Amino acid sequence: MERQLLTIFFILFFFIGCQQLEIKEPKSIDLDFHEDSYQQVVKDVTYSDIWEYILQNNSIKNEVVLTEQILSYMNVHLKDLDKFEEYLNDSYYFMYFVINELEKNNLPIELSILPYIESNYDPFSISSSGAVGMWQFMPRTGRLYDLNKSWWNEDRHDPFKSTEAAVSYLKYLYQRFDKDIYLTLAAYNAGPSLVDRRIDQSKRKEDDLDFWSLNLPSQTKNYVPKYLALRELIFNSEEYGLKMPKIPYDSVVEKIVIDGQVEILALSEFLEIKPELLYKLNAGYTKWASAPKDKSIFFIPKEKYAQFVSQENPFNSINNINWITHTVKRGDNLWDLSIKFDTEVNIIKEVNYLNNDILSINDTLLIPLSKTKSNDFIPYQMYIVSEGDTLWGIAEKYNLDVEDLAKMNSLNKNEYLQLGQQLSIGNKNIYRNIESRKRTILYSVKQGDNLFKISELFDVTIKSIEEINNFNQATLMPGQIIKIAIRAF
Repeated sequence: MERQLLTIFFILFFFIGCQQLEIKEPKSIDLDFHEDSYQQVVKDVTYSDIWEYILQNNSIKNEVVLTEQILSYMNVHLKDLDKFEEYLNDSYYFMYFVINELEKNNLPIELSILPYIESNYDPFSISSSGAVGMWQFMPRTGRLYDLNKSWWNEDRHDPFKSTEAAVSYLKYLYQRFDKDIYLTLAAYNAGPSLVDRRIDQSKRKEDDLDFWSLNLPSQTKNYVPKYLALRELIFNSEEYGLKMPKIPYDSVVEKIVIDGQVEILALSEFLEIKPELLYKLNAGYTKWASAPKDKSIFFIPKEKYAQFVSQENPFNSINNINWITHTVKRGDNLWDLSIKFDTEVNIIKEVNYLNNDILSINDTLLIPLSKTKSNDFIPYQMYIVSEGDTLWGIAEKYNLDVEDLAKMNSLNKNEYLQLGQQLSIGNKNIYRNIESRKRTILYSVKQGDNLFKISELFDVTIKSIEEINNFNQATLMPGQIIKIAIRAF
């Protein structure tokens, strides 16, 4: 009866131009989970889309009573229905994989909603606290679940590896908190130790031990209502006049394995897809190529798989890019490194954007292993200005935007060029994707923080923190707000 009243409320307000939902008496929420429904469903039933599958196989049987807090979060989404549809569609490439992992681990498939709350299903997401990826893993928790980090990779960004890790973590929390879905969600947000402490606190006071009765941080208190608000809109979309994006109940990506190291731009060009999409599906790769290993794993759109396995595939043979990373040690110099790795000093300088021959200890250099045809790909090549050259003409010649070319060389686009002047002619896509996609976030300095700890947390240099904040001194105070420019990938 209450749901019918809510539906009438919504319809009336919708037609008079106001979509605010109301409720008179907030009530506690009691959801009943049935273990049998967790078992993986035999895939012989045809579903129109992924939403139908979730609705027909959900494990929550009791009705959800909407509190004022839940309604307020619902109204935020209902303010712009087109934007809400786009918001839901951000899971297009990943939700099917998430649901399958949840089913394998006998967990409620409604938990596939969780990445919306965490990151809006954005593999590149980085929070101001240092949580990374679609599931917002902190470094320590990521390491516990084998999400590794190297110069080439950050597994917390990888949408598929991080999903496997997140589901394993959720399974642990779900069992630890006696299959209480609310405490599981609270522990995912605040950490299981904190939730345990608050439960013990309530036991000593002889208070109720359910989620709604615990003295939890405000962020965690809001976390479950946000989840339930989104769940209500998804599960009862027709009642709220919502148009759900078309996401098939089927995998829309294919996993491929390629021998050797792979240039991401080269793969995207062969498959005729935007490099941004290839990076999104393979966000764990943080550089212009996969790591220099025997095999590289990629996920590609399913409709491109036939093209990949065709005879024209240039990746059928082993890809020997032969690039390595070198950490500068005491006594290193460019001349010795060029001899050691059979390359040229000017190539090392060009690739690593070095303005002089001075190296800093612990800096990482990208070095081609030899002067062979297999190393023709250099992310940034040089152009020597000739008589009559202009930025506009050079940009047109190399199919670049003049604004990009000017930015690469720290020039004004109307600036005159000098004969013999050297210009970096970087590949436009690589420049845009690796160098330019940065996000500036605000970070509140914690007790015991220093520039080294903060730079390690966000994987940036101390110099970059100093420059963006115009620091005259390195002394930080707790509560101080500083800016940090982080890489999107």
